[in-house]
Amino acid sequence: MQIVEGRNLQLLLLELNEVNFDHVRTFVDRGDLPNFARLIESHGVVETVSEEAYDELEPWIQWVTAHTGLSFKDHLVFRLGDIVNHDLGQIWEYLERTGLRVGAISPMNAKNRTHSPAFFVPDPWTPTAVSAGALLTGLYRAVSQAVNDNAKGRLTPSPAAWLMAGAARYASPPNYARYARMLAVGASRPWVKSMILDLLLADIFATETRRTHPQFASLFLNAAAHIQHHYMFNSSAYRGERRNPEWYIAPHLDPVADIYRLYDDIVGQIRQQFPAARLMIATGLHQDPHAEVTFYWRLKGHARFLRPVGVEFSRVETRMSRDFIVACDSGDAAAAAERLLQSVQHESGVPLFEVDNRGRDLFVMLTWPHDIEGSFVYLVGGRPVHGFRNDVAFVAIKNGEHNGVGYFIDTGLSKSAHDGSFPLAQIPAKICEALNVEWAAPLPTS
Repeated sequence: MQIVEGRNLQLLLLELNEVNFDHVRTFVDRGDLPNFARLIESHGVVETVSEEAYDELEPWIQWVTAHTGLSFKDHLVFRLGDIVNHDLGQIWEYLERTGLRVGAISPMNAKNRTHSPAFFVPDPWTPTAVSAGALLTGLYRAVSQAVNDNAKGRLTPSPAAWLMAGAARYASPPNYARYARMLAVGASRPWVKSMILDLLLADIFATETRRTHPQFASLFLNAAAHIQHHYMFNSSAYRGERRNPEWYIAPHLDPVADIYRLYDDIVGQIRQQFPAARLMIATGLHQDPHAEVTFYWRLKGHARFLRPVGVEFSRVETRMSRDFIVACDSGDAAAAAERLLQSVQHESGVPLFEVDNRGRDLFVMLTWPHDIEGSFVYLVGGRPVHGFRNDVAFVAIKNGEHNGVGYFIDTGLSKSAHDGSFPLAQIPAKICEALNVEWAAPLPTS
């Protein structure tokens, strides 16, 4: 391994989860998104490719690939948060061992294995260490609680206080007016909450990067993925015939345009604040329009639902949207819980949950894809149960689905330097090359 000393290079990786650059180009061609327009004109956009099986096209799989240089068949991390059960070499600790200082804000499904980073703040769903000061650590915990308790629609006083304190410290003055506008409409436009979070994460990233001067730092933003999944049919860049019902979202609103404009401003601010830094942008994958009417639901109180069903567990951990983990005291208890959950079916015989037994815990997804009315009846081991509508919160109507093609921009390269697409697993190698670090494939674990 090459040890790096006395280097002034700085590389910033902006991970814009699932952004569709065909849609970006549509907005650019209309004269919108000036910062993306300049990047595309000067540096071009190259496609990345990843897995082919659809059930392997999940961002928590693809970003592990982008951070480790391993495809799914080699890293085998299939669920969000499961990276903590693996000892995989990742780009941050590898660069750290070469003598570079590194940082990360909200990297998806990444384990903090660094020793002395400038900062490392995990995503809200992955239980790993936080490397940050007391305020940023408290803010992270508040954000994690807010994201994972999203179905409840409220915050307890302590996390709310941390969020206010964190915003007071990190919100950038040039963005005050934008925060105010988003807060003013947030109650009637639920997607705006994810935009506020992404803007705050970007402000935290910029503040901490200025303060600590890492040679490599990454920022992961997820609002576009969330918004596209829920509202792509409302986008003026969408060319299909599907439309969302008016009770779901007013037809004149375009949340996709909103988040793309926000990302364009974030890119512009990062370029302005760190003019000497080399910037890489990666999307991991992108989204296509979904072909069917599919509803997403989330349990309001996971433990409150599981106990009457008869599931014995030691704890429940929420994950993104419909997913949660049921931890049990033994393999036998997990097997019994699996059988019970698999017996939970609509009266038509369609299961309500998908269950993945991993030994002593279950990864569970609420998969019922249709409307749930007050008269909804489900069966537990053949026994009819009423009242499921009171146990769930409506999340969304699915608009977008995953496509394994992602996009990549590198300000260290000219538009003419690109030669076709490349595997997503090559991103760590490209980062190392840009920082003049010898690349090791796969990344060593120690």
